[in-house]
Amino acid sequence: MATAPVVVGGYHHWGVNVSVALATAIVVGLCVLVHYEGLSLLTRGLAHLRGKARRHILRGIFGVLVLHVLEIWIFGLALYVLLLIDPLFGRIHGIEPHSIFDYVYFSAVTYTTVGFGDVIPFGPLRFMVGTEALAGFVLLTWSASFTFVEMQRYWKRD
Repeated sequence: MATAPVVVGGYHHWGVNVSVALATAIVVGLCVLVHYEGLSLLTRGLAHLRGKARRHILRGIFGVLVLHVLEIWIFGLALYVLLLIDPLFGRIHGIEPHSIFDYVYFSAVTYTTVGFGDVIPFGPLRFMVGTEALAGFVLLTWSASFTFVEMQRYWKRD
C-alpha cells in the first residue's frame, strides 16, 4: 500500500490544522485580554494624574503604542514557535535565516495590515496570519476610539 507524500505546509493533516486554529484562538484571546487590561490600566492611571491635558494625552498615546508592540511580539513569537515545533505548520517565504526579529517584522506588517508582500506565508499558518490582520485592525481601531474619548475628556477640561 502506497502512502501519501508529506507536503510541508499542506492542508492534508487535520491535526496540524486544528493545532494552528487552537494556537490562533489562544494568541488572539491573549492579545484581546492584554489590550483590555492595558486600556483599563491606562484609563485608571490617567484619571489620577494631575496637570495639563497634553501630559495625559501623550501618556495615553505612548501606553497604547506599548500595547500594540507587545501584541505584535506575541503574534511574532507564536509564529516563530509554531514553525520551530513542526514544519508541517507551514513556512514563511522571505525569512531566511530564521530570526525572531524577522517574525516580529512580519507580524508588525500583518498586524497593521500594511502587507508589503516581501514575506509570504504558506500552509496552515496562513490562518493565523489572516486572523492576525483582522485582530490587529480591531485592536488598532479600539485604540483609536480610546484615544478619541481620552482626548475629548482632557481637552474639554483645559
